[in-house]
Amino acid sequence: MRYAYGITAALLLGGTAATLAFQSPAASQSDRVEAAASVSALTTAPRPGAPMSFADLVAKLQPAVVNITTRQKVQVGTSFDPSTGGQSPVVRKQEGGGSGFLISTDGYIVTNNHVITSGEDGAQLVDTVTVRLTDGRDYKAAIIGRDQASDLAVLKIDATGLPFVEFGDSTKVRVGDWVVAIGNPFSLGSTVTAGIVSALQRNTGQGGAYDRFIQTDTAINQGNSGGPLFDLNGRVIGINNRLISPVGANVGINFAIPAESAISIVESLKNGKTVSRGYLGIGIAPVDDRVAAAFGLPKNHGEIIQQVEPGQAAAQAGLKPGDVVIKVNGRDVSPQQTLSYIVANIHPGTKVPLDIIRDGKAMTLSATVGTRPTEDKLAAARGFDPKENKPFNKEDDGKAGTLKYVRETLGFSVIPLTSEIASDIGIDPATKGVVIDAVLPASDAAEIGFRRGDVIMAANFKPVATPAALIEQIQAAKKLGRSALILEVRRQGTPSIQVAVQLSE
Repeated sequence: MRYAYGITAALLLGGTAATLAFQSPAASQSDRVEAAASVSALTTAPRPGAPMSFADLVAKLQPAVVNITTRQKVQVGTSFDPSTGGQSPVVRKQEGGGSGFLISTDGYIVTNNHVITSGEDGAQLVDTVTVRLTDGRDYKAAIIGRDQASDLAVLKIDATGLPFVEFGDSTKVRVGDWVVAIGNPFSLGSTVTAGIVSALQRNTGQGGAYDRFIQTDTAINQGNSGGPLFDLNGRVIGINNRLISPVGANVGINFAIPAESAISIVESLKNGKTVSRGYLGIGIAPVDDRVAAAFGLPKNHGEIIQQVEPGQAAAQAGLKPGDVVIKVNGRDVSPQQTLSYIVANIHPGTKVPLDIIRDGKAMTLSATVGTRPTEDKLAAARGFDPKENKPFNKEDDGKAGTLKYVRETLGFSVIPLTSEIASDIGIDPATKGVVIDAVLPASDAAEIGFRRGDVIMAANFKPVATPAALIEQIQAAKKLGRSALILEVRRQGTPSIQVAVQLSE
């Protein structure tokens, strides 16, 4: 702050000195008055595009922006139940909220998916959604449609004659343009902030088909999510979505979903349609220094294929692990324009050329883009990140207590290994076995180093292609009075090894 004040003082003093230096001693009093008036006019006149006030604009737009409150019941723990002698869940009501905006006179509202859901994956809907208008009227809202990938949702309230706003053309927005945000930060009610566009097509590193945002320094905080970002024509050019902050509050680095990405999705959700996206069926990685050196390519030019899913568009086109994709449909693949982003925004069924490098040679393949699976299916097939020690299945599969029994006995839970999962975790799709989906932190397995995504191929040297087969070997070992089980384990990039795991009682 001290540094900023110093600069301000220097500018003001410099301007005064320049004015004095250019005043001629012989100038008349009237000349000096006229010159001073000219300087005053120049310093107070707004530059083109810079309004003296946003008040008139806000007065027109504010009634179309709504506050959203959500409620749900969540389990916060357990308590002893004296009547049964067991544990009973402790449930509390939890409130959340955000912002939204009316897009029709009959009550359709756009917001973020994460405003009306819970959990990191945005899969669990809240119990109730309440919408409050600026005039104080409250309505129960129905969820018409939502899309996890783009983090967009459409609500509907039972009302007519409502004020609404329209989408603008975000492709014409320029860095430095003024923007205005209206929302519900910290549940304070309708709040207006203004700033400029800091960057366009910003890739935040989160990955996915919609990791392209309008970056702005407009003050955005918790509760602004789902609210509109307006241009000075009063059109919605973005939907406020997230911020980057070391303190969890606004520091001037905020992101909005561009209208160009949102319009077609909102229209599909409003009409009850499923959002379709392109899909090749590959696992990819950036071209880092080592890959670039090996292929003789510039760094960050293209992406290398690690896995190809059998039967999907990439496999049918002839793509192989080790291929480097340079262009898709004539568009360069780069960190700013990733392969997944380009493909996801191509309509399924479209035939596109893929420029690749294979064994150091450039070639072109043709692929017919497939349909991207739902986020739930992708999570099921690609959820084996060892850093995320979350259970794949939260409930028992009903087969003799399979999941619970294995978890309590070995310290980890398993599911059948499918060819899709095998491909995604870098294992030969023909591999037979079960895959670990979660490891209990305090277990012997955790201490040994087992992790999510490890494949169990055999137990006590007997093949285990199903969880039931693994249970059979656990029980056989216990009948023999054994306190440990020998498991054959395979992990991506390594040969299988034999590991002894202690059996819990």
